[in-house]
Amino acid sequence: MKALLITTACLLALATAAQAQPPAPPAGAPAGAPLPPRTPRAKGPALTPAVQAAQAAVADCAAKGYKVTALIVDSAGDPVVLLSGDGAFLGTQMIARSKAAAVIKYKISSGEVAAKAKADPQLAAEIKADPNIGVARQGAVPLLVGGEFVGAFAVSGAPGGEKDEACAVAALAKVALN
Repeated sequence: MKALLITTACLLALATAAQAQPPAPPAGAPAGAPLPPRTPRAKGPALTPAVQAAQAAVADCAAKGYKVTALIVDSAGDPVVLLSGDGAFLGTQMIARSKAAAVIKYKISSGEVAAKAKADPQLAAEIKADPNIGVARQGAVPLLVGGEFVGAFAVSGAPGGEKDEACAVAALAKVALN
């Protein structure tokens, strides 16, 4: 848990420092060239409750003996929070990204996407061809704030997507995203 808190503090410090830095000119741009516009991230959950929800999911899974990664993305699929619990395998980060991508694309849980793909060969082929998803897996849920879709919450690393999803759902029951 101590490493998780240190990781969270480092992520918050990096995010704050990144926001304070002016954007770098594009590679190969001549000196004095105008800087690219600073585009804000898409609509998504607020940072503080997103961090709390990710921490709650990692802690809930850890209490069950699962070493997981929790990922919360905004409505465009860009990361807001990525936390890998102590001992979580590196591959869980990539799998969490693919689960979140399925939610972003189809606006339903990744488990529902996987179930539909089993029954629909055309959908299964579409998912396989999508480099952001590749394989439909259970473990990510849509995030709604005030009934509006604002992103996805994915967990990866438990022995089975239903256990990953249960940790995300339990975390959302504890932390209200806004």
